[in-house]
Amino acid sequence: MRTSTLLAALAAAVATASPIASNNLKRSTENELTDGSCRGVTFIMARGSTETGNMGETVGPATCKALKKIYGSDGVACQGVGSPYTAGIYENSLPGGTSSAAYGEAEKLITQAHTKCPDTVITCGGYSQGAAVMTDGIQRLSSDIQSQIAGVVLYGDTRNKQDDGGIPNFSKDKVKVYCNSGDGVCDGALIVTAAHLEYESKVSDAAMWLQTQVSSAGSSSNSSSNTTSSSPSASSSASALGSLFGGLRA
Repeated sequence: MRTSTLLAALAAAVATASPIASNNLKRSTENELTDGSCRGVTFIMARGSTETGNMGETVGPATCKALKKIYGSDGVACQGVGSPYTAGIYENSLPGGTSSAAYGEAEKLITQAHTKCPDTVITCGGYSQGAAVMTDGIQRLSSDIQSQIAGVVLYGDTRNKQDDGGIPNFSKDKVKVYCNSGDGVCDGALIVTAAHLEYESKVSDAAMWLQTQVSSAGSSSNSSSNTTSSSPSASSSASALGSLFGGLRA
């Protein structure tokens, strides 16, 4: 009964405090990883509960836009986590804060970025329930795939308290959690306050942090490639990676 009451309150709060602007609908879906070509940076986003499309209408599209401003429109492939992730209210009450189908889709997309685009720098984002989607998906990836992820930004993380501001089985240095003062969701409760709906002001900082992470990943990859082997194939690989990261504006 208590869970049902909390979920009903959550749904009412989100519906009342976060109306969907019609001019946002056209930018709530991005499939540049699944439908496009490989780019220097890939950004995979999981939206918050009740948000439309696969990117949502708030921090998802805004973070994508901020990264494209840094690297250029053709420098970043933005991809939202879509069906079977429905961003429903009920899934917040499940173990882990979302459904297995939802985090399975995030895991699948990150794996696709790794296999389809081995030279891309993967970055991820999640808002509210979407933060749980990313947390659950990333912690299940192999270490090889995890090593290709440069940074993860989580806004209003529903798993913040449970996971101590990080992602289990994943480097804490690669995770940045944004929790507004007064956001009950970040304190482990399904209580949506106005603070939970005000994360767009954090996007600029998040994008700059991801930029730093991408630059660091590029430097590490170049260093590793140059010292691993002196064989012709290894030298070609190092040259290719050097060209890739050298083209990214830091």
